[in-house]
Amino acid sequence: MTGPRSNHHFDITLVGEANIDLLLYGLPENLPPERELLADRMAMLLGGSPAITAHNLAALGSRVGFITASADDTFAQICLRDLESAGVDISRAIHAGDETGTGFTVLLQHEHFRRTLTYPGATHAIRFSDLDLDYLASARHFHLSSYFLQKNLRADVPRLFASLKRAGLTISLDTNDDPTGEWDPSIYEALSYVDILMPNQSEACLLTHETHFDLAVRKLSAIVPMVVVKRGAEGALAFTEGRTHSAAATVVTPIDAVGAGDSFNAGFLHAWLKGESIEQCLALGNLTGAYSTTAVGGVAAFRNRDAMQHFFAENNTPVK
Repeated sequence: MTGPRSNHHFDITLVGEANIDLLLYGLPENLPPERELLADRMAMLLGGSPAITAHNLAALGSRVGFITASADDTFAQICLRDLESAGVDISRAIHAGDETGTGFTVLLQHEHFRRTLTYPGATHAIRFSDLDLDYLASARHFHLSSYFLQKNLRADVPRLFASLKRAGLTISLDTNDDPTGEWDPSIYEALSYVDILMPNQSEACLLTHETHFDLAVRKLSAIVPMVVVKRGAEGALAFTEGRTHSAAATVVTPIDAVGAGDSFNAGFLHAWLKGESIEQCLALGNLTGAYSTTAVGGVAAFRNRDAMQHFFAENNTPVK
């Protein structure tokens, strides 16, 4: 476990996409063709798993450096503004080129499920050759998410991880979904460098091509020292050194669950970097994940620090 703050410039650095999330509510679950269907509410917010994680880590008080790709459009300006407002350092943002727009995800929020439609955009502009490795290594920890979306970085992720491990960083990974549905086993080379793997229960099974969760965890634990599994209303589990740690979910009345997993990651890693116990890390992860669902999208709740402090105090976990 990592100890308290040191002389490193950042607590944590990240690489990945900063996209726009457009959320539409009130649409029918069956979407007939050639019809104009009307939503009854909408919201447009900063999105992308790495950007949400970075934003919410900074809101919690971590020192965060983030390398993302920035297009020449208004949406990119919104993303960068929101990250900077939260306290995220984006001084090493990569220029995505004149023909590449900001990534955009449309989320159709139905009563019992959601549909997700994504244009990756500038996500594909992130390449290993464009990364400032000294900047990334100026932290104690590195986090990567949206592994399968990183089309032009993915093959070099093991190389990136190896470089950061040589620099003394610990590494966490949240693969998120694989839009192709293939779950390419080449990811196992990258996993050999990872200290904390952070899938949800479904992703753990898909990643290992196992239908049984216990077998999936056993496979992953043979490679990664700590496997942290998000289980929604069932809380979260951590598997490390042959032991299982658990924490119950925080009960809230949710508005939507967009970004809840990324917010869990932010809470868990914030506590872990402060040297808290695994149980405390899981508890803060569950709390930040739950808090995320009290507002639309993945970052809106974390913009109001007073409300966040109040929510955490009500749950006997003040933000430090």
